[in-house]
Amino acid sequence: MPNLVPPAVRSLSGRLFAGLAIAALASPAAADPVADFYKGKSIDLIIGFTQGGGYDVYARTVMRYMVNHIPGQPTVVPKQMTGAGSRKAAAYVYTVAAKDGTVIGATDQSMPVQQALGEPLQFDSNKFNWIGNPNNDINTLAFWHTAGIKTVDDLKNKETIVGATGPNTSAQYPQVMNNLLGTKMKIITGYPGGADINLAMERGEVQGRGSNAWASWKSTKADWLKDGKVDIIVQIGLKKAADLPNVPLLMDLATNAQDRAALKLLSSGTAIGRPLYTTPGVPPDRVAALRRAFDATMADKQFLADTKKMDLDLNPMGGEELQQVVAEVVATPPAIAKHLVAALEGHIMRDLTKEQGAAKR
Repeated sequence: MPNLVPPAVRSLSGRLFAGLAIAALASPAAADPVADFYKGKSIDLIIGFTQGGGYDVYARTVMRYMVNHIPGQPTVVPKQMTGAGSRKAAAYVYTVAAKDGTVIGATDQSMPVQQALGEPLQFDSNKFNWIGNPNNDINTLAFWHTAGIKTVDDLKNKETIVGATGPNTSAQYPQVMNNLLGTKMKIITGYPGGADINLAMERGEVQGRGSNAWASWKSTKADWLKDGKVDIIVQIGLKKAADLPNVPLLMDLATNAQDRAALKLLSSGTAIGRPLYTTPGVPPDRVAALRRAFDATMADKQFLADTKKMDLDLNPMGGEELQQVVAEVVATPPAIAKHLVAALEGHIMRDLTKEQGAAKR
Protein backbone atom coordinates (compact mmCIF):
# COMPACT_ATOMS: atom_id res chain seq x y z
CA MET A 1 0.00 0.00 0.00
CA PRO A 2 1.46 3.40 -0.92
CA ASN A 3 2.33 5.86 1.81
CA LEU A 4 -0.37 8.56 1.57
CA VAL A 5 1.35 10.96 4.06
CA PRO A 6 2.93 13.86 2.16
CA PRO A 7 6.74 13.96 2.23
CA ALA A 8 6.80 17.32 4.05
CA VAL A 9 4.59 15.96 6.83
CA ARG A 10 6.67 12.80 7.04
CA SER A 11 9.80 14.93 7.36
CA LEU A 12 8.25 17.08 10.11
CA SER A 13 7.02 14.00 11.98
CA GLY A 14 10.45 12.46 11.77
CA ARG A 15 12.07 15.58 13.19
CA LEU A 16 9.48 15.73 16.02
CA PHE A 17 10.03 12.07 16.85
CA ALA A 18 13.77 12.51 16.86
CA GLY A 19 13.45 15.58 19.09
CA LEU A 20 11.25 13.72 21.54
CA ALA A 21 13.66 10.80 21.59
CA ILE A 22 16.59 13.10 22.33
CA ALA A 23 14.59 14.82 25.08
CA ALA A 24 13.69 11.46 26.58
CA LEU A 25 17.33 10.43 26.63
CA ALA A 26 18.35 13.72 28.21
CA SER A 27 15.54 13.92 30.77
CA PRO A 28 17.03 11.64 33.48
CA ALA A 29 20.00 13.97 33.94
CA ALA A 30 17.86 17.12 33.91
CA ALA A 31 14.84 15.72 35.77
CA ASP A 32 16.24 16.06 39.27
CA PRO A 33 18.45 19.10 39.89
CA VAL A 34 18.34 18.27 43.61
CA ALA A 35 20.07 14.96 42.95
CA ASP A 36 22.62 16.71 40.75
CA PHE A 37 23.33 19.17 43.55
CA TYR A 38 23.74 16.64 46.37
CA LYS A 39 25.65 14.00 44.42
CA GLY A 40 29.18 13.75 45.80
CA LYS A 41 28.51 16.32 48.55
CA SER A 42 28.36 16.02 52.32
CA ILE A 43 25.92 17.53 54.80
CA ASP A 44 27.28 19.02 58.02
CA LEU A 45 25.05 18.04 60.95
CA ILE A 46 25.56 20.73 63.60
CA ILE A 47 24.57 19.34 67.01
CA GLY A 48 24.30 21.85 69.83
CA PHE A 49 25.08 19.43 72.66
CA THR A 50 27.75 16.89 73.55
CA GLN A 51 27.74 13.30 72.32
CA GLY A 52 25.58 10.73 74.05
CA GLY A 53 22.64 12.94 75.02
CA GLY A 54 19.12 12.78 73.61
CA TYR A 55 19.53 15.46 70.94
CA ASP A 56 22.76 13.87 69.74
CA VAL A 57 21.35 10.33 69.61
CA TYR A 58 18.20 11.32 67.73
CA ALA A 59 20.02 13.58 65.27
CA ARG A 60 22.74 11.07 64.39
CA THR A 61 20.29 8.17 64.10
CA VAL A 62 17.83 10.01 61.88
CA MET A 63 20.49 11.47 59.61
CA ARG A 64 22.28 8.14 59.23
CA TYR A 65 19.21 6.86 57.37
CA MET A 66 17.88 10.12 55.99
CA VAL A 67 20.84 10.65 53.65
CA ASN A 68 19.80 7.46 51.85
CA HIS A 69 16.50 9.11 50.96
CA ILE A 70 17.94 12.46 49.84
CA PRO A 71 18.32 12.60 46.03
CA GLY A 72 21.99 12.20 45.17
CA GLN A 73 22.63 10.41 48.48
CA PRO A 74 25.12 12.77 50.12
CA THR A 75 27.15 11.73 53.14
CA VAL A 76 26.62 13.18 56.61
CA VAL A 77 29.31 14.62 58.89
CA PRO A 78 28.14 15.11 62.51
CA LYS A 79 29.81 18.02 64.31
CA GLN A 80 29.32 19.01 67.95
CA MET A 81 29.05 22.76 68.62
CA THR A 82 28.23 23.30 72.27
CA GLY A 83 27.63 26.53 74.12
CA ALA A 84 24.83 28.64 75.62
CA GLY A 85 22.39 25.75 75.72
CA SER A 86 22.87 25.18 71.94
CA ARG A 87 22.27 28.83 71.01
CA LYS A 88 25.83 28.98 69.66
CA ALA A 89 25.06 26.20 67.19
CA ALA A 90 21.74 27.77 66.15
CA ALA A 91 23.43 31.13 65.57
CA TYR A 92 26.10 29.45 63.45
CA VAL A 93 23.51 27.71 61.27
CA TYR A 94 21.60 30.98 60.89
CA THR A 95 24.42 33.44 60.25
CA VAL A 96 27.54 31.59 59.09
CA ALA A 97 26.60 28.27 57.47
CA ALA A 98 26.16 27.90 53.72
CA LYS A 99 22.57 28.68 52.70
CA ASP A 100 22.35 25.84 50.19
CA GLY A 101 20.98 22.84 52.09
CA THR A 102 24.34 21.34 53.03
CA VAL A 103 24.03 22.26 56.71
CA ILE A 104 21.41 20.87 59.10
CA GLY A 105 20.99 21.96 62.71
CA ALA A 106 19.90 19.95 65.76
CA THR A 107 19.45 22.27 68.72
CA ASP A 108 17.22 22.87 71.71
CA GLN A 109 13.47 22.70 71.27
CA SER A 110 12.94 25.81 73.39
CA MET A 111 14.34 28.27 70.83
CA PRO A 112 10.91 29.38 69.50
CA VAL A 113 9.66 29.81 73.08
CA GLN A 114 12.75 31.90 73.89
CA GLN A 115 11.97 34.06 70.88
CA ALA A 116 8.33 34.46 71.94
CA LEU A 117 9.59 35.69 75.29
CA GLY A 118 11.65 38.40 73.62
CA GLU A 119 15.04 37.02 74.56
CA PRO A 120 17.99 38.47 72.59
CA LEU A 121 18.84 35.82 69.99
CA GLN A 122 21.12 35.82 66.96
CA PHE A 123 18.52 34.04 64.85
CA ASP A 124 14.86 34.09 63.88
CA SER A 125 13.25 30.69 64.40
CA ASN A 126 10.60 31.48 61.78
CA LYS A 127 13.24 31.82 59.09
CA PHE A 128 14.81 28.41 59.59
CA ASN A 129 13.51 25.77 57.18
CA TRP A 130 12.21 23.09 59.55
CA ILE A 131 12.66 19.54 58.26
CA GLY A 132 10.96 17.42 60.90
CA ASN A 133 10.83 16.18 64.47
CA PRO A 134 11.16 12.42 65.08
CA ASN A 135 9.45 12.51 68.45
CA ASN A 136 6.83 14.73 70.08
CA ASP A 137 8.04 13.95 73.53
CA ILE A 138 7.59 14.61 77.21
CA ASN A 139 10.35 16.35 79.13
CA THR A 140 11.09 15.60 82.76
CA LEU A 141 12.56 17.08 85.91
CA ALA A 142 14.50 14.31 87.65
CA PHE A 143 16.57 13.82 90.82
CA TRP A 144 19.27 11.38 91.86
CA HIS A 145 17.95 8.68 94.18
CA THR A 146 19.99 9.87 97.16
CA ALA A 147 18.59 13.42 97.02
CA GLY A 148 15.52 12.53 99.05
CA ILE A 149 13.18 14.17 96.52
CA LYS A 150 10.12 12.14 95.60
CA THR A 151 7.40 14.77 95.10
CA VAL A 152 6.90 18.45 94.25
CA ASP A 153 6.12 19.08 97.93
CA ASP A 154 9.62 17.82 98.77
CA LEU A 155 11.01 20.49 96.45
CA LYS A 156 9.04 23.13 98.33
CA ASN A 157 10.36 22.00 101.70
CA LYS A 158 13.99 21.25 100.85
CA GLU A 159 16.62 23.29 99.03
CA THR A 160 18.21 21.39 96.16
CA ILE A 161 20.75 21.98 93.40
CA VAL A 162 20.03 21.10 89.76
CA GLY A 163 22.26 21.12 86.70
CA ALA A 164 21.44 22.86 83.41
CA THR A 165 23.17 23.40 80.08
CA GLY A 166 22.22 27.05 79.58
CA PRO A 167 19.31 29.49 79.28
CA ASN A 168 16.99 26.85 77.86
CA THR A 169 14.45 24.38 79.24
CA SER A 170 16.96 22.81 81.61
CA ALA A 171 17.17 26.10 83.53
CA GLN A 172 13.69 27.40 82.72
CA TYR A 173 11.71 24.54 84.23
CA PRO A 174 13.23 24.82 87.71
CA GLN A 175 13.18 28.64 87.56
CA VAL A 176 9.48 28.86 86.74
CA MET A 177 8.64 26.25 89.36
CA ASN A 178 10.49 28.29 91.97
CA ASN A 179 8.56 31.43 91.13
CA LEU A 180 5.09 30.05 90.47
CA LEU A 181 4.99 26.96 92.67
CA GLY A 182 7.30 27.86 95.56
CA THR A 183 10.00 25.24 95.05
CA LYS A 184 13.55 25.89 96.29
CA MET A 185 15.85 24.78 93.49
CA LYS A 186 19.22 26.44 92.89
CA ILE A 187 20.50 26.12 89.34
CA ILE A 188 24.02 25.58 88.03
CA THR A 189 24.22 26.35 84.30
CA GLY A 190 27.00 25.90 81.77
CA TYR A 191 27.22 22.12 81.43
CA PRO A 192 28.02 21.29 77.77
CA GLY A 193 25.37 18.57 77.53
CA GLY A 194 23.03 16.22 79.33
CA ALA A 195 25.67 13.51 79.71
CA ASP A 196 27.78 15.97 81.72
CA ILE A 197 24.86 16.68 84.07
CA ASN A 198 24.28 12.95 84.52
CA LEU A 199 27.91 12.58 85.55
CA ALA A 200 27.59 15.55 87.92
CA MET A 201 24.62 13.84 89.60
CA GLU A 202 26.61 10.63 90.02
CA ARG A 203 29.49 12.60 91.57
CA GLY A 204 27.18 14.51 93.89
CA GLU A 205 27.95 17.93 92.36
CA VAL A 206 24.23 18.42 91.70
CA GLN A 207 21.18 16.53 92.90
CA GLY A 208 18.93 16.88 89.90
CA ARG A 209 18.71 17.53 86.18
CA GLY A 210 16.57 20.47 85.08
CA SER A 211 15.35 18.82 81.89
CA ASN A 212 15.66 15.59 79.97
CA ALA A 213 13.27 13.93 77.56
CA TRP A 214 11.49 10.87 78.87
CA ALA A 215 12.45 9.04 75.67
CA SER A 216 16.08 9.99 76.26
CA TRP A 217 16.05 8.53 79.78
CA LYS A 218 14.64 5.28 78.38
CA SER A 219 17.13 5.04 75.53
CA THR A 220 20.34 6.28 77.16
CA LYS A 221 19.86 5.40 80.84
CA ALA A 222 17.45 2.47 80.90
CA ASP A 223 19.60 0.84 83.58
CA TRP A 224 19.17 3.86 85.86
CA LEU A 225 15.40 3.64 85.53
CA LYS A 226 15.44 -0.10 86.16
CA ASP A 227 17.68 0.24 89.21
CA GLY A 228 15.84 3.25 90.63
CA LYS A 229 18.83 5.57 90.31
CA VAL A 230 16.68 8.57 89.25
CA ASP A 231 13.26 9.74 90.38
CA ILE A 232 11.01 11.51 87.86
CA ILE A 233 9.29 14.32 89.77
CA VAL A 234 7.47 16.32 87.08
CA GLN A 235 6.73 15.77 83.40
CA ILE A 236 6.48 18.67 80.98
CA GLY A 237 4.31 18.51 77.90
CA LEU A 238 0.79 19.13 76.64
CA LYS A 239 -0.35 15.69 77.78
CA LYS A 240 1.05 12.95 80.01
CA ALA A 241 3.22 10.11 78.78
CA ALA A 242 1.25 6.88 78.84
CA ASP A 243 3.94 5.18 80.92
CA LEU A 244 4.17 8.00 83.51
CA PRO A 245 0.55 8.05 84.73
CA ASN A 246 1.39 9.01 88.32
CA VAL A 247 3.87 11.82 87.60
CA PRO A 248 2.19 15.26 87.57
CA LEU A 249 2.12 17.41 84.44
CA LEU A 250 3.75 20.80 85.01
CA MET A 251 0.87 22.91 83.74
CA ASP A 252 -1.58 20.95 85.92
CA LEU A 253 0.29 22.21 88.99
CA ALA A 254 -0.85 25.80 88.32
CA THR A 255 -3.32 27.27 90.79
CA ASN A 256 -4.87 29.88 88.46
CA ALA A 257 -5.63 30.39 84.77
CA GLN A 258 -2.87 32.94 84.18
CA ASP A 259 -0.18 30.64 85.57
CA ARG A 260 -1.58 27.71 83.60
CA ALA A 261 -1.39 29.69 80.32
CA ALA A 262 2.22 30.58 81.05
CA LEU A 263 3.14 27.00 81.91
CA LYS A 264 1.38 25.75 78.77
CA LEU A 265 3.50 28.11 76.67
CA LEU A 266 6.65 26.85 78.37
CA SER A 267 5.50 23.26 77.79
CA SER A 268 4.74 23.80 74.09
CA GLY A 269 8.37 23.23 73.16
CA THR A 270 7.86 19.51 73.64
CA ALA A 271 5.82 19.45 70.41
CA ILE A 272 8.97 20.71 68.67
CA GLY A 273 10.79 17.77 70.22
CA ARG A 274 14.16 16.83 68.75
CA PRO A 275 13.98 19.02 65.64
CA LEU A 276 16.08 19.10 62.50
CA TYR A 277 16.21 22.24 60.36
CA THR A 278 18.30 23.84 57.68
CA THR A 279 19.33 27.42 57.05
CA PRO A 280 17.27 30.29 55.69
CA GLY A 281 17.64 30.87 51.96
CA VAL A 282 17.74 27.24 50.81
CA PRO A 283 16.02 26.77 47.42
CA PRO A 284 12.44 25.49 47.89
CA ASP A 285 13.01 22.31 45.87
CA ARG A 286 15.85 21.27 48.21
CA VAL A 287 13.79 22.06 51.31
CA ALA A 288 10.97 19.94 49.91
CA ALA A 289 13.41 17.12 49.13
CA LEU A 290 14.84 17.20 52.67
CA ARG A 291 11.34 17.07 54.14
CA ARG A 292 10.38 14.14 51.89
CA ALA A 293 13.58 12.37 52.91
CA PHE A 294 12.69 12.85 56.58
CA ASP A 295 9.19 11.47 56.02
CA ALA A 296 10.61 8.48 54.13
CA THR A 297 13.06 7.83 56.97
CA MET A 298 10.21 7.70 59.48
CA ALA A 299 8.77 4.80 57.43
CA ASP A 300 12.11 3.11 56.68
CA LYS A 301 11.90 -0.50 57.92
CA GLN A 302 15.57 -0.71 58.88
CA PHE A 303 15.39 2.64 60.69
CA LEU A 304 12.31 1.47 62.60
CA ALA A 305 14.00 -1.80 63.52
CA ASP A 306 17.15 -0.05 64.75
CA THR A 307 15.31 2.58 66.78
CA LYS A 308 13.30 -0.21 68.40
CA LYS A 309 16.53 -1.93 69.45
CA MET A 310 17.79 1.39 70.81
CA ASP A 311 14.54 2.02 72.72
CA LEU A 312 14.10 5.31 70.89
CA ASP A 313 10.48 6.48 70.97
CA LEU A 314 9.08 7.76 67.68
CA ASN A 315 6.12 10.11 67.31
CA PRO A 316 7.15 12.10 64.22
CA MET A 317 6.00 15.45 62.90
CA GLY A 318 6.76 16.45 59.30
CA GLY A 319 8.49 19.65 58.28
CA GLU A 320 5.47 21.66 57.10
CA GLU A 321 3.52 20.98 60.30
CA LEU A 322 6.58 21.70 62.41
CA GLN A 323 7.08 25.01 60.59
CA GLN A 324 3.51 25.95 61.50
CA VAL A 325 3.95 24.96 65.17
CA VAL A 326 7.06 27.14 65.40
CA ALA A 327 5.21 30.07 63.84
CA GLU A 328 2.36 29.72 66.33
CA VAL A 329 4.71 29.61 69.32
CA VAL A 330 6.62 32.68 68.14
CA ALA A 331 3.29 34.52 67.70
CA THR A 332 2.22 33.95 71.33
CA PRO A 333 0.04 36.80 72.72
CA PRO A 334 2.26 39.34 74.53
CA ALA A 335 0.30 39.14 77.81
CA ILE A 336 1.01 35.42 78.18
CA ALA A 337 4.64 35.85 77.18
CA LYS A 338 5.05 38.71 79.65
CA HIS A 339 3.67 36.63 82.51
CA LEU A 340 6.02 33.76 81.70
CA VAL A 341 8.97 36.17 81.47
CA ALA A 342 8.17 37.36 84.99
CA ALA A 343 7.96 33.76 86.18
CA LEU A 344 11.36 32.99 84.67
CA GLU A 345 13.18 35.71 86.55
CA GLY A 346 14.75 33.33 89.01
CA HIS A 347 17.98 32.88 90.89
CA ILE A 348 20.81 30.98 89.23
CA MET A 349 23.38 29.78 91.71
CA ARG A 350 26.38 29.61 89.37
CA ASP A 351 27.21 29.77 85.68
CA LEU A 352 30.05 27.41 84.83
CA THR A 353 30.50 28.99 81.41
CA LYS A 354 31.26 32.41 82.93
CA GLU A 355 33.56 30.85 85.52
CA GLN A 356 35.53 29.04 82.82
CA GLY A 357 35.78 32.26 80.78
CA ALA A 358 37.09 34.15 83.80
CA ALA A 359 39.65 31.41 84.46
CA LYS A 360 40.97 31.71 80.90
CA ARG A 361 41.40 35.45 81.30
